[in-house]
Amino acid sequence: MSKSTTKKNIALAGHAGSGKTTLCEALLYRSGTTERMGKIAEENTVSDYTAEEMKRKSSVYTSVATMSLENLDVNLIDTPGMLDFAGEMVSGIFASDCVMITVSGKSGVRVGTHKAYDQAVKLQKPRMFVVTKLDDENANFYNVLTELKSEFGSTVCPVIVPVIADRKVVSYVNLIEMKAYRFDENGKAIETDMPTAEVSEKMSYRIDGLIEAFSEAVAETDEELFEKFFSGEPFTQKERVDGIHKGVCSGVITPVVCASAQTLGAIELLMKEMDLLVPEADETILTADAEEVSCTADDPAMVYVFKTAADPFVGKMSYMKVLAGSIKSGDELVNAKTGSAEKIGKLLCLCGKKQKEVPVAVKGDIVAVTKMNVSTGDTLCASARVAALEAPEYPKPSYRMAVAPGARGDEAKIANAMQRMLESDMTLTYVQDPNTREQILSGLGEQHLLAVASQLKADFGVDIVLNVPKVAYRETIRKKVKVQGRYKKQSGGHGQFGDVWIEFEPCLSDTLVFEEKVFGGAVPKNFFPAVEKGLQDSVKKGVLAGFPVVGVKAILVDGSYHPVDSSEMSFKTAASLAYKEGMRQAEPTLLEPIGTLEVSVPDENTGDMMGELNKRRGRVLGMNPSEKYKGMTDIMAEVPMREMSDFALLLRQMTQGRGEFALEPVRYEPLPPHLMADVIASCAVDAE
Repeated sequence: MSKSTTKKNIALAGHAGSGKTTLCEALLYRSGTTERMGKIAEENTVSDYTAEEMKRKSSVYTSVATMSLENLDVNLIDTPGMLDFAGEMVSGIFASDCVMITVSGKSGVRVGTHKAYDQAVKLQKPRMFVVTKLDDENANFYNVLTELKSEFGSTVCPVIVPVIADRKVVSYVNLIEMKAYRFDENGKAIETDMPTAEVSEKMSYRIDGLIEAFSEAVAETDEELFEKFFSGEPFTQKERVDGIHKGVCSGVITPVVCASAQTLGAIELLMKEMDLLVPEADETILTADAEEVSCTADDPAMVYVFKTAADPFVGKMSYMKVLAGSIKSGDELVNAKTGSAEKIGKLLCLCGKKQKEVPVAVKGDIVAVTKMNVSTGDTLCASARVAALEAPEYPKPSYRMAVAPGARGDEAKIANAMQRMLESDMTLTYVQDPNTREQILSGLGEQHLLAVASQLKADFGVDIVLNVPKVAYRETIRKKVKVQGRYKKQSGGHGQFGDVWIEFEPCLSDTLVFEEKVFGGAVPKNFFPAVEKGLQDSVKKGVLAGFPVVGVKAILVDGSYHPVDSSEMSFKTAASLAYKEGMRQAEPTLLEPIGTLEVSVPDENTGDMMGELNKRRGRVLGMNPSEKYKGMTDIMAEVPMREMSDFALLLRQMTQGRGEFALEPVRYEPLPPHLMADVIASCAVDAE
């Protein structure tokens, strides 16, 4: 890293399999950063270097690779495309100055394309589309371009387009330069003739139309350019460059470029556009208090921790972007969130898993620092100016599994390792369910939690087993009864005697309601607390399946005592005997938890979702057009929690990942009789 060069941070985002990692490899190789291009199939790429990523052959974590061009340092931030790892994508986009969204020339716009674009818009990041895989014979750039315009509107503007003959790319046209290039086997650009109708059917028409669309987009960025365009006068190259650069920075233009990473076709052109079009880091930012602060190289130091990695060998590794000023090892900065002073350790420049120590990091640089007591979302500042950035909003975990240790005695190891994982993944939660006492791990999907389990084993030597969480049923009664509980035991010395008559009746309460209506001193007042204690201990386990009992009122109405043999323990035992008999006679039943569901689905999936909710015994309360997303419908319903364990997977499959939901338990309702036998039988098996 050099102080004299321009710094740019570019996130690579898009749908899984759209070519992000391969594009990253091509850029690193063509820039001279690496000596050979790695391949995903051969498990030797720069950005997918963890065991989990090599096993899956896809990105799981956000990684950083630095490359240097002439007077330009670029940090490529390769983010995962799988929806289960969307939290990593959010972190990567937040740290970037621009988002390059890859779109496969073969499969076109997918859900991941929308997710990346929406996140870039949400975080107010300039963006551009890169149509990849043009070497595939089934790729069709112009169909994808039409689809991009249809999906993302009039801001979409072609910049680099392919010339196709006999279904093969023969050259690429740069509409900014109005020049065509072909590329040799090493990816070197060789200028060639602009296409004519003889090169490809209708190509002259297409090029004319593309030039017109490009010029119109540039004209929209400036009044003088618009007047020039309206009068029919062509733009100079400088006007084209300045206009599109301004449009990208303001979000008015979303450029579309293309490349074939496998053959290195147009990679050199793409690097040129990264230099020309991608903006540098902002010189002002908004703090969490909505205050605008200056962020130049001369301002007091300010860095943001956008990612934390749990490394089993070096400990916590914090990925930081320098927002203002400069930092060096040994500097002491203030954590704007906690107010504590933090000393900067060794600064590491990253290229995948390769680390190179650097003496200083300046505005625009991304570095990693080990063993610092900071968390993702923290802002570190020079004491002269302390201000915090607002952390991005991460996807909320929606897929739950119960965690059990793979080996006896591993509970403490699991808790410690999981704490490290929570520090590095903002979309994970790990809590104990207060009702079932299970440890619940929640994430964004099945693959997310499996990756966590795999990392725990590989990095921390901890085995966990993931199970479907238990449902927190309850037991209650349906009729009023009056029963006796009598406890009498005679031994060598004093005996034990307690005798109570208790009425049990249904009531609206989450806990046992106890009253006494004893007349004439049949049970002395000093034994009332013992009776209540016996009942409170008893309702922790019901008589049907051992679930806690709710909605019961117990009234002590009569009883008897012995002046010598009666004690608190004897009356406590008598109360528990009355409870057992009373529950059997009072028509016990099971209650199941009911949750409120808010689910957003594409309009075309509304009918399917309504049918699915009916299958799951849900009650639809209403539906409205989504205020958050265009073309989506929000459905509100009440559903039994026992039917929802696989809902996150079903929703993703039904909507191809576009659906979202929130589910919160709200109350209990009687479990249908035909399901009670299964629940009781399964509890009996668990008890064995």
